[in-house]
Amino acid sequence: MAQFLMPILGADMTEGKLVAWRKQPGDRIERGEIIAEVETDKADVEVECYVPGVLEKLLAGEGSTVLVGRPIALIKADDEAAAACTNGGGTDGAT
Repeated sequence: MAQFLMPILGADMTEGKLVAWRKQPGDRIERGEIIAEVETDKADVEVECYVPGVLEKLLAGEGSTVLVGRPIALIKADDEAAAACTNGGGTDGAT
């Protein structure tokens, strides 16, 4: 099971607010697909996942503030050897 972690979306970001889930448990996720929207102190950012599989469980609800690096969802990865979905940011590729 891969963990989808709250990404760091800016150099000084320590936490983010989960604005919306774009996927729900049971949904198939492809590499690079938008899975959630996160609010930072500067902008709302669409967040991609790089581990293909099936979204198993949401660990944080919409409106929750979560520390960077904390798990916010579990994904049953196609490649179970995948340790974590540690994405780098929004659709623009920013980290």
